[in-house]
Amino acid sequence: MNRICTICARGGSKGVLGKNLRLMHGKPLIAYSIEQAKASGLFNAVVVSSDSAGILEAARQHGADLLIDRPAELATDTAAKLPAIRHAAEAAERALGMRFDTYVDLDATSPLRSAEDIRNAVELLEASGAGNVITAMPARRSPYFNLVEVAQDGSVALSKRPAVAFARRQDAPPCYDMNASIYVWRRPVLFGTDTIFNPDTRLYVMPEERSIDIDSELDFEFVQFLMKRQLGE
Repeated sequence: MNRICTICARGGSKGVLGKNLRLMHGKPLIAYSIEQAKASGLFNAVVVSSDSAGILEAARQHGADLLIDRPAELATDTAAKLPAIRHAAEAAERALGMRFDTYVDLDATSPLRSAEDIRNAVELLEASGAGNVITAMPARRSPYFNLVEVAQDGSVALSKRPAVAFARRQDAPPCYDMNASIYVWRRPVLFGTDTIFNPDTRLYVMPEERSIDIDSELDFEFVQFLMKRQLGE
């Protein structure tokens, strides 16, 4: 089974300036995803794609097998991530002279995942016959109980109105909060669809303490705290 891991990291960032290179306990943030991919023992190659020479150099120093220059049009604030992943995967296939059965993308801003999480998400894809796998954590709030929407007339209602009102959130159907940590695809699905939600998409659930995605300074500080605890410092 041939498998590839991509890590796509832009140089620009609005919420946390330069976050992919910011030091987290002595290492640039992107180093954690590279090391987790390597530790999983799953991949023929770990590939980093970026529009930033600094990120690519840091990736090289921390063990990336292949570096891909991301085109400027795939690195804007409005550019979708899926085309960047496809670009990285296709460039890697050309450079390595091979195609892969399983494609995994790790978000560089989710450094709390474990190598076991990566292995489990890949196993879910390959054992179930699913086309792709996404990851999430149990949601703190529920659209059936305490998530609301405001209509044009100003009225407020639950986002999803159950046939019977629930007295407790715990009684509502389980809901999950996507954590953007790990994406896994079979090749036909990665290159043949433009959505991550397909009829045979499966969900790998991670605990909240390994699911924080850094999108703000507060997130960065929180992850630092959790990682310090994780490292036993």
